[in-house]
Amino acid sequence: MIRVVLFDLDGVIRHFDPAHVAEIERRHGLDSGIIAGTAFAAPLIDEVTTGRITRAEWVRRIGERIGNAAAATEWGAHPAMVDGDVLDLSDELRAAGLRTAVLTNGTDTLPAELAAHGISDRFDAVFNSADIGFAKPDARAFQHVLGALEVSATEVFFTDDSAGKLVGAESLSMHTNLFAGVDDLRAQLIAAGVGIGRPAREVFEEAK
Repeated sequence: MIRVVLFDLDGVIRHFDPAHVAEIERRHGLDSGIIAGTAFAAPLIDEVTTGRITRAEWVRRIGERIGNAAAATEWGAHPAMVDGDVLDLSDELRAAGLRTAVLTNGTDTLPAELAAHGISDRFDAVFNSADIGFAKPDARAFQHVLGALEVSATEVFFTDDSAGKLVGAESLSMHTNLFAGVDDLRAQLIAAGVGIGRPAREVFEEAK
């Protein structure tokens, strides 16, 4: 029986506009994709998401490697949007008696980011790889979550927008979902036996 629904953060709950990054690169005369290509390349991304360097140092090194500190700083401050439908689903799951949590490959500034978004209290727990010391898809990150929540892997349903990040969860026999929108997630949760309402679009189609 599913007792915990575990959400990824970026790409599931929180979203960044790629057009904003493209505009930064255009204004600073940088090659398209160079910022993300640098920021999320190993070993730099591994160092920041396992807490070995701070977010500030990460951004500094990005600027150094692309040869433009101002562009990196601007990229590091670009705004994000929160998906209210996913937050509502978390609320619904909690009202149904389940616990919800977040597992993200984050940095040392994650608590401040969540507070700024006003979403800290919409989940029962938040797990940050920078605190754990292991990042998804490392199975040890998921094992940390299981230990902290005192549940078995088969009692957890994990959703992430990256197929590669699901591997560690699958190796432990967690229920997994490649996130493709909140309606699909809701349908997959129901298929896994979670007692929540069906996607609104399905109800609407039946009523037509």
